[in-house]
Amino acid sequence: MTSAPPSDTHAASDPLRPSDHFESEAPADDTTASGIAQPKLGPVGYLRFFWRQLTSMRTALVLLLLLALAAVPGSLVPQRTSDPNGVIQYKAANPDSYQVLNSLGVFETFGSPWFSAIYLLLFISLVGCVVPRTKHHFDALRARPPKTPARLQRLVGFTSGHAGTDASTAVAAARSLLRRQGYRTEVYGDSVSAERGYLRETGNLIFHTALVGILVTVALGGGFGYTGQKVIVQDSSFTNVLTGYDSFNPGRFFDESQLVPYSLRLDKFTGEYQLDVIKGKTQPTDFTADLSTRAQDGEWKPAVLKVNSPLEVGDTKVYLLGNGYAPVITVRNPDGVPVYSGAVPFLPQDANLTSLGVVKVPDGLAEQLGIIGFFYPEPIQKNTGAYTSLTPYSGDDSLLTLTVYQGDLGLDTGAPVNVYSLDISSLDMIAGRGADAAPLELKQGETAQLPNGLGSIEFTGLKRFVSLDIHHDPSEGWVLAFALIAISGLLVSLFIPRRRVWMKAIPDAAGVRLEYAGLARGEDPGLAAAVAEIAERHQAALGEPGGGTDAGTDDGANDSASPERRMKS
Repeated sequence: MTSAPPSDTHAASDPLRPSDHFESEAPADDTTASGIAQPKLGPVGYLRFFWRQLTSMRTALVLLLLLALAAVPGSLVPQRTSDPNGVIQYKAANPDSYQVLNSLGVFETFGSPWFSAIYLLLFISLVGCVVPRTKHHFDALRARPPKTPARLQRLVGFTSGHAGTDASTAVAAARSLLRRQGYRTEVYGDSVSAERGYLRETGNLIFHTALVGILVTVALGGGFGYTGQKVIVQDSSFTNVLTGYDSFNPGRFFDESQLVPYSLRLDKFTGEYQLDVIKGKTQPTDFTADLSTRAQDGEWKPAVLKVNSPLEVGDTKVYLLGNGYAPVITVRNPDGVPVYSGAVPFLPQDANLTSLGVVKVPDGLAEQLGIIGFFYPEPIQKNTGAYTSLTPYSGDDSLLTLTVYQGDLGLDTGAPVNVYSLDISSLDMIAGRGADAAPLELKQGETAQLPNGLGSIEFTGLKRFVSLDIHHDPSEGWVLAFALIAISGLLVSLFIPRRRVWMKAIPDAAGVRLEYAGLARGEDPGLAAAVAEIAERHQAALGEPGGGTDAGTDDGANDSASPERRMKS
């Protein structure tokens, strides 16, 4: 963000003028030890003072920096709006820090009160800065160029010369030349005052106005947009309806009618890995999800989804968040009738996809069953007897170990229950370490009998699953447009100089003495050369080619670089 010089932070008013900030009367008792009466701020004075501080460019820059810093926690920890399962896992792994971060709203960074406060203050600061500057800029555009200074010798690039013509002809030629170069001109007697570069301030205002546009569109996009998460198992499909999501986070102004109907199906998932021989760990190199998409009443069309290549379908973008294995488990009653059958997503616990899953069988058996299982794609047994996975690749020897509980699953209370966790407080372990029966171990196609004659359980098959984040943001196009406008305005404000140039014709015995000088707002290293070029072209137009110009040697010309002599808008 660029800022104007301190004298142009707001409109023409000086932010330090006592008449703007202090009451005219001061109580008799407000005196210093030297007896000088000190002005006293009243309510209006305080409000005006704080408003000027809030709407200054310096404050806007500080708030913009604070907003960037406030967004950092949103990239360091999982967010409930985009990764609710990640928040659950973080809570399980770091219960102490979770309590602190949750109380601060870090898991909902972009909707937290402190982030919203910074966002709102930045918006107010930019609006309060842009509006008065815009009015002041339009007033300056309508104003006439300033009168020619009495002593051009003290300005930048002072050059003098002679011409054998009269003053009116010299003035007319100078005015014509300056207009062709894009200057606004005004004649004052035997001199011409010219200025150009107002597009610089226009670009500056466009830049800051575009920033306001970005803030507004991001806020509206968050209000009308939505984010949802869905786990899709291989060969199953998802339909874009509200009940089809595993979790859903709508904006404040969301309406269910905004959901464009379409379907997604996972046909195949491929993960590629390589072994880091130094660390002895397997690292993923590429993930590819082969999907099929279908619009309402349309045909299935193939599509490919990768981690850094979201899929656009309907009016949403689909991102690949995670993946894993989904063992197909079948539970039968003592008569061999299936009471539960399905692919169960197991959540990866390490880089080799050792995975944890939960199976709940509420009906069809004498007792409700809760099962906690571990899946090992390529199992290897440790010295302790526990298993781990050697690689993420599955095969015929992939192993499923199950700890079985019976009792009340707590599904009849009406309270929501996490499908990826099992509350064992009301359950009795009937198979597992510490129970009468050992944990059940199954490979694909194998069946084991459940304790107490409850039935049997089979590891029927193995599928893959993907975790998707489905995001709809109607403001994306507008944000891009405002960003491009902001960049364009910034480039204009950086590369267009703001200049004023004067030419004075002083009659003498040989015709007229011509004087040229300029003044820039801010740094303009090319101003002196520009003045010299104008002088040369002007005298050439008067029939004095190449000639007669002398650069000013007055020591006062060096004063033009001082802030006191800078051009004021």
